[in-house]
Amino acid sequence: MTMKLKSAAYELENFEDAQEFFHSRGWTDGFPVVPPTPEAVRACLEWANLPAGELIGVEPVRERAVTAEKLAINAVMAGCLPSHFPAVVTAWTAMSREEFLLHGATASTGGCAILVIINGPIRLQIGTDSGFNVLGGGDRATAVIGRAIRLALINILDVSPGAIDRSTLGHPGKISYCLAEDEEGSSWPSIAETRGIPADASAVTVFAAGAPRQIMNEWTTEAEQILETYAAEMRANMRNYSIWSGNYVIVVPKQHRDLLQAAGWSKSDIAAFIFRKARIKRGEWAKVGKSAVVRGKTDTEYCALPSPDHLLVLAAGGPAGGFGAVIPPWLGLKSRAVTVAVGACVDCEPLAREPR
Repeated sequence: MTMKLKSAAYELENFEDAQEFFHSRGWTDGFPVVPPTPEAVRACLEWANLPAGELIGVEPVRERAVTAEKLAINAVMAGCLPSHFPAVVTAWTAMSREEFLLHGATASTGGCAILVIINGPIRLQIGTDSGFNVLGGGDRATAVIGRAIRLALINILDVSPGAIDRSTLGHPGKISYCLAEDEEGSSWPSIAETRGIPADASAVTVFAAGAPRQIMNEWTTEAEQILETYAAEMRANMRNYSIWSGNYVIVVPKQHRDLLQAAGWSKSDIAAFIFRKARIKRGEWAKVGKSAVVRGKTDTEYCALPSPDHLLVLAAGGPAGGFGAVIPPWLGLKSRAVTVAVGACVDCEPLAREPR
């Protein structure tokens, strides 16, 4: 029996007409879309073994339901294949957790984007590439999965610029902000493993994040000096953007990763070092034009991380070059990174990691 869909259907003459039809109704992100034919939508739903009406989540402020059918439509529009769809569903499952603060992350003037990190066997099944240009659209799978998140926000929750989306600036990650961890090229446990997901399970982590801040240190082989550069960028973010602590992601490409691993540094060691070093005193705000908010607390110290566990150390990036990146939080601890196993429901505690 053919799966019944409830969404409205439109008969259009050709691909060009479909583009103009969707653009004229504000259903796109400005780029061309793949027409979401009933056959393509059903293929996504069948791959994920989900009925069209399955409730994936509810936007908590306006109580908007997010169903599997609506997600599948937007995934097809973004260019997803059926095999990509489980990652899209899992990302939305995680985004629906209360601690992620979905409405705030999508409506804020701060202009964050939803970073999606993929771990586990699904990375290989869908053909992700964790190497060259990993933060710039390095492969088809992560590019379209990230875009599917944005299109679904626009079309299901009205998160379009000037409507719910009140971003002053935004950043390019709002188009697509998705990457997979280089688990084969690292001796470290994956982010999902460090957050309680079994090593043989696929998982997705979502994080309301600012734009990546690239760093470079090619002048040392000393682990402490390399990591001090990452910590310095986190301190800069605390001065120039927000002093409040929360989750941070550091992206460690292979050149830095090889040096750190050769020196015997684990992800826990890195997190402990960054926790000690990524700190500023409130008085430092006076040096960047924010003296009005020092308010007599010149010597009060703030740490970028509430604890070492709040740092997500991500192995990814090209094989050469002493570069890395710091991805800062949007709103400190008010919005937390959430990790959910692929195929788990939002309340499946054994496979849905409580955030840190």
